[in-house]
Amino acid sequence: MIIAPSILSADFGAMRSQVQEAEQAGCRLLHVDVMDGHFVPNITMGPDMVAMLSQAVNVPLDVHLMIEEPERFLSVFYEAGLQRKGSILTVHYEACPHIHRVISQIHRLGDGKVLAGCALNPGTPVSVLRDLLPDLDLVLIMTVDPGFGGQAAIESCLDKVRQVKEMADKLGQTVLIEVDGGIKLDNLERVQDADIVVMGSAVFNERGAGANLQAIQKKLENLAL
Repeated sequence: MIIAPSILSADFGAMRSQVQEAEQAGCRLLHVDVMDGHFVPNITMGPDMVAMLSQAVNVPLDVHLMIEEPERFLSVFYEAGLQRKGSILTVHYEACPHIHRVISQIHRLGDGKVLAGCALNPGTPVSVLRDLLPDLDLVLIMTVDPGFGGQAAIESCLDKVRQVKEMADKLGQTVLIEVDGGIKLDNLERVQDADIVVMGSAVFNERGAGANLQAIQKKLENLAL
C-alpha cells in the first residue's frame, strides 16, 4: 500500500518544507486536490502549486481534479509538473458526460506517461465502471463527499474497495484502487486491500509529517503480520 499525503491539510505557508519532510520520511506519492468552487463547494489550488511541488520534491504527483469540464485543463496540469514516471491525473465520473473521451485524452499526454484515473463520489455505485474499467489505470473511491478535508469517512463507502477489486478480477482487468476521505490509523485496516490511500489531516498536523508517516508505516507492518 502506498500512502499519499494530501497537501490540502498542509500548512500552505510552509508547504515546501512540509512536503520535503514527508518525502524524507518515505513518502512515495503526493496527493493534490484541485477544486473549482463549482463541482465542489470549495476553491483550492491550480497548476502553479503543481509546478512548485514538482520542483520541491522528487516523488510523482497524484492530481485529483474536482472541477467541471476537466478536459479543458488536462494538458495544463501535465505541463505544470506531471512528467515524472508514476504521476496520476484523475477526473470525476460525475463531471464528465463523455468520460471515455476524457480518459483517452489523459492517456495521450506525454505519449502515455501519465496514469489515468476515474473518481467516484460516495453516491455513485461502482457498477458505472463496468464498461470503463478496461481503459483505466486507477479507480479513486471517495469515502467522503468531496470539497473539504478533515471529514469522517462514510462507512458504507469503504466496502467499495472490495467491489471494484471483484469487478476487475471478473473482467480480467488490472487496475489500481485508491481511497480518499477520512482514513486514519484507527480505520486503516478497513481499506488494507487498496493500492493507494490518501491521508490528509492524519499526516499534516501539529505532530509533524515525519512522525505521522512513521506511525502509519508501523501500522501497515502490523497489518501485514
